[in-house]
Amino acid sequence: MDLRIAHLYPDLMSIYGDRGNVLALAQRARWRDVAVEVRPYSAGVPFDAEWPDLLFFGGGQDVGQDIVGADLAGPGGDAVRRMVAGGAAALLVCGGYQLFGHEYVPEQGAPIPGLGMLDVRTRAGKKRFVGNLVADTPDGRLVGFENHSGRTYLGPEAKPLGTVVVGHGNNGEDRTEGAVQGRVIGTYSHGSCLPKNPWLADKLLGWALERRHGAVSLRPLDDAEERAASEQAALVARARP
Repeated sequence: MDLRIAHLYPDLMSIYGDRGNVLALAQRARWRDVAVEVRPYSAGVPFDAEWPDLLFFGGGQDVGQDIVGADLAGPGGDAVRRMVAGGAAALLVCGGYQLFGHEYVPEQGAPIPGLGMLDVRTRAGKKRFVGNLVADTPDGRLVGFENHSGRTYLGPEAKPLGTVVVGHGNNGEDRTEGAVQGRVIGTYSHGSCLPKNPWLADKLLGWALERRHGAVSLRPLDDAEERAASEQAALVARARP
């Protein structure tokens, strides 16, 4: 089998170790003898909407988000919609998560339209949420690090990825963290997210491989080191929320 990963806007939207998510996905696939190709998809470059099995879209600063938002308003956004409609799975972190929603409303300036592929809306808040993040999900514990001023609110089509145990999550009000809609997952977990959350990486890999290869059964890996990293991160989070 082979796996095709599109890294969206890696030059503008990849902070706080976000690139490590792509490395983790690729390595966990290769450990299972799956050939992997990763392609960057950047602003101003035509996107091949038929190619990817999996998309990764990381976080960025406001200037980068403005540039990316403008690019997504054109052919780039149309291509990304076709990718997901064609069965590609997606992991979105922070700014990428926000831009897959309906809109991002900054403190100053006009709202930035999103792709509308997640039923979420985000507005900027005055307080920045910075610190360790732990959430309980139906599939396992999510650990990471959040750094965002956005307040994201879910509509009825999106379901929370998890419930906040430590940190603020989507908005600091309703204890939700992230969103899931179809095969699209958004989260505020930086740091990188996937090396410490192998269950989430494998969930995405399974979805992505099914796009062209049909139903797959992923061979279990020895995740002792990953579990130890997750346990340590959770301990630190609970000690220093």
